[in-house]
Amino acid sequence: GLRSIPSLSEFHRLRYLWINNNKIQDLTFLIKNYCLTELYLDNNELTDISGALKHLCSLQILFLHNNELKKLGKTVKELKGMISLQTLNLFQNPLAYDPDYRLYVIYFLPSVQLLDRKVVTQRERESALHLYNPKMAWVMQSIAFGKRVDTDTSLGTMVGSSRGTQPARRPIMPSVLKWFGSVQVMDLLCSFCRVPFEDPEGAVLVRATTRSLMEFSSVDWNKVATCQERRLKNKAEEPPEKLTVQFR
Repeated sequence: GLRSIPSLSEFHRLRYLWINNNKIQDLTFLIKNYCLTELYLDNNELTDISGALKHLCSLQILFLHNNELKKLGKTVKELKGMISLQTLNLFQNPLAYDPDYRLYVIYFLPSVQLLDRKVVTQRERESALHLYNPKMAWVMQSIAFGKRVDTDTSLGTMVGSSRGTQPARRPIMPSVLKWFGSVQVMDLLCSFCRVPFEDPEGAVLVRATTRSLMEFSSVDWNKVATCQERRLKNKAEEPPEKLTVQFR
C-alpha cells in the first residue's frame, strides 16, 4: 500500500529492487541508484516515468506492467538509453493498446529480447524496420541482392543500373557486404540498437558498419590426404583444421 518511498541515494550499489504491488506514482527516489540491474515496478499507479529512469544504463530487467502509462512515445524515449535492457514488461498499460505498440517498442528498443513475456523474433524485427524505416529496409534488401542504392533518390531507384548514370554519393554500406546473406545483414544491423540518420548515435552506427571486413583462412595441407592416398588408403583420414581470422 505504499504511495511514496524516501530517497534510496544512500544505497549506491543497490542492484535488485522489488517495489511491485503498491500505489507508487512518483519514481524520483531512484535518481541516484545507477547500479540497478533489475527493477520491478509492476502493479502500481504510475502515469509517467519521464526523467526518472533514463540514468539506469545497467538495467537488464524492467517490469512496468499493470500501471497507468498512456504515452507510448514518451515512455519508450525514457528507456532508449538502457542499452543493456533485455526483459521488458509494459502490458496492461493504456499504451499497450496502440495497434503498432509491439513493433514500435521492438524498433526503438532493439536490445530487448523478451517483451511482455514473449521472445522477440527476427521476423518481428524485420517488420518493425519496414514499418518505421522503410528506406533503410530497402537499402538492406538491395545489399543482400548485390545491388547498389543511392539513399538520396526515391525508393526503388537504382544508381548505376542504367548506362550513363553515376552514383550521386557513396552508399552507406560497403560492397563487401554483398557477400553476406540477407538474414545475416538483418542480424548485423538490427542488433546494434540504433536508427541511422535520426540522431548522432545512429550516425556512429552507420560509420561502424561501413568499415571494411578482411578475412584470412589457412589449412594445413599436410594433414589432407591426396586422391591417390584415399584410393590406396595408405593414410588415415583426418578432418582438415581451418583457421580463420577476421579484421574489421
